[in-house]
Amino acid sequence: MSEPTTYDTLRAFADSWMLLAMFLFFLGVVLWVFRPGSKKLSDEAARIPLDED
Repeated sequence: MSEPTTYDTLRAFADSWMLLAMFLFFLGVVLWVFRPGSKKLSDEAARIPLDED
């Protein structure tokens, strides 16, 4: 039986740990966006293009 190739190793990593890492990153971003107090900051950032100096 031959040794697993680099592709097989990377594919197994992507199917397991990388999927978990991407899910945790997504969950972190969602929690960060919907944290208390972020509405005011989001509204200020949304008005930046409309500000005239």
